[in-house]
Amino acid sequence: MERALRARARLAAALAATAMLTSACVSPDDGGSDGGKQQKAERGRYTFGSIGEQPAAGEPVRGGTLRFADYAEARSLSPAATYATGASGGSALAAVYDVLMRYDTAAHRYEPWLAESLKADDDAKIWTLTLRDGVEFSDGTPLDAEAVIASIEWYQENKGADTALLAPNLAKMEATDESTVVFTLRNAWSTFPAMLAQAPGMIVAPAAYAGKTFKPIGAGAFTLGTHAPQEEMVLKANKNYWKGEPYLDALRFTWPQSDRSKLEALNDGTADVVYMRGPDVVDDAVKEGHPGELTLTGLGNMITVNTREGRPGADLRVRKAMALALDPALDTERAYDGKGLPGQEIFPPESRWHSEVKPAGIDLDQARKLLAEARKDGYDGTITYMDGTDPVARAKAVVTKAMLERVGFTVKLDLVSSIADRVAKTYVEHDFDLSRGAASVSESDPYHRLQSVLNSKSYGNPGGYANPKMDRLLVELQGATDEAETQRILDDVQTLFNEDVPVLNLGASAAFTAWGENVHGIVPTDEYMALFGEAWIGK
Repeated sequence: MERALRARARLAAALAATAMLTSACVSPDDGGSDGGKQQKAERGRYTFGSIGEQPAAGEPVRGGTLRFADYAEARSLSPAATYATGASGGSALAAVYDVLMRYDTAAHRYEPWLAESLKADDDAKIWTLTLRDGVEFSDGTPLDAEAVIASIEWYQENKGADTALLAPNLAKMEATDESTVVFTLRNAWSTFPAMLAQAPGMIVAPAAYAGKTFKPIGAGAFTLGTHAPQEEMVLKANKNYWKGEPYLDALRFTWPQSDRSKLEALNDGTADVVYMRGPDVVDDAVKEGHPGELTLTGLGNMITVNTREGRPGADLRVRKAMALALDPALDTERAYDGKGLPGQEIFPPESRWHSEVKPAGIDLDQARKLLAEARKDGYDGTITYMDGTDPVARAKAVVTKAMLERVGFTVKLDLVSSIADRVAKTYVEHDFDLSRGAASVSESDPYHRLQSVLNSKSYGNPGGYANPKMDRLLVELQGATDEAETQRILDDVQTLFNEDVPVLNLGASAAFTAWGENVHGIVPTDEYMALFGEAWIGK
């Protein structure tokens, strides 16, 4: 039984990793080799949050279909089957289910959305959720306390991606009346509201999972109309939406393979909203002045190191040698024509959590010395690097190989075309030495992804990194009560990160949800998702 539970947890982590790995990958024409140019990435050129020139809105206009060229198609409209982020179809799920809590990206705080309030006790171990009166699912049944508890229990039973984080911390849920849910946690958790702003907080109706086949029934602003996998998904307005009938008639999601084609569609008016991650395309879109939400994530371009016994990365000297040999700026030059946010810090200079603790830096002589010491103890210097087969991934593979080999490593490339196969080898089979990916640590809740990547018992930690000191720091981070305490702990995390090299960090990433000048009322939220219940299209 325990083995089966572990297998299911690894599978849940793999499904979550698909979104993170996809976030680090780009389509074939989203960038390319710089052809020998030596460009420096410009720092400080971005302002994160709401950007661009948005003309005065005027009075809202009813009607129309909003066309969203999204990043990736949701695997399913089930929150337990799809990792709810902006890079993996999460905005479509939020349109159907809404979220109990919403992250205010401008104020840097969580606020009630579908819920009326969420309050913690002094220890941040007991959280009391109060629901709004009269909210109904799209099938007319009430969204009450029992429905919330049943939905979250269903989510965990079906191993939703955040179950690995939620289940060990959630001691019990109790409905004290029809509109009140009390969450009792095992540990202090100051950013617990994040869970209710993401997939666990997308409450599904009891009828959704009552039968053998899941049905997408929620309390969001839209309901499922039609879905042609890999072609389009159309969501129709829910006239009984709790915030009032949506202005839009429908949302239409498509998933172009290229970020460049999305930007072109936005410019020629064939798309109203687009989601982009390719650094060169994002850079162009920002320069063009499109209105939208620009989102920063740490560890957005990293290499996972397998630290398990028998792997080269089990030797700290080998990990440090690799970290000292890799130049993030050179990686960005080759892959993205100098565009991007290269760096070794967990939180880059643009981050509100940027640390004064300096990263290890680049030192080729010290890297050669450490590798030589490992060789004396029997290591042959060979290591395998896994990445994709598209042009950008190949460019990254070539430059990574060159940077490691210049200090004495022998690098074998394992280029795998299927993201699913790469996820399986990395997160389920652990059959790799080095694997390119991303952790996408958010500004809103750094604990969430750091816990996943760095905790010794996390199934989202494919490298097997384990240090009791890091585990203790993560417990402290979970319970941090203010920004000053959070920053102090993150400084300690960066210090230990430099000493231990749990992963090889090459930089942060910027994602851009951009929309046309005639599009209004889009509300950004957590995990770079967007809410469309109040959106409208001007004439």
